[in-house]
Amino acid sequence: MGGLDDHEPHPEHQHRHVQRPRTVLVITGSLDMDTVPDVTAATDALTLNERTLILDLSAVTFMDSSGLNTLLTPRNRIEADHAALELRGAPDQVVRLLDITGARDLFTLTP
Repeated sequence: MGGLDDHEPHPEHQHRHVQRPRTVLVITGSLDMDTVPDVTAATDALTLNERTLILDLSAVTFMDSSGLNTLLTPRNRIEADHAALELRGAPDQVVRLLDITGARDLFTLTP
């Protein structure tokens, strides 16, 4: 008989999850005015078109306002490149800085 097979989901209920290609950049130690140039050079060199950039912050021991600015810069570029940004494993000090500055809602934080 024609129509839909009872075992297949109805087309209206089908969901597709398309996973973007990912690039992971691991940042270690302090993210401050001394290390910002290296991190900026690394993020600037990446091609992000429709990719997810994951900044792994789990090994960051300290971040100041210059480090925060370094996170905001690729965020702005990502919107223009139709890409996505995740901050992975942000330590408590980094999360507190994001909260204090009101920047937490600008990022996707993942464990």
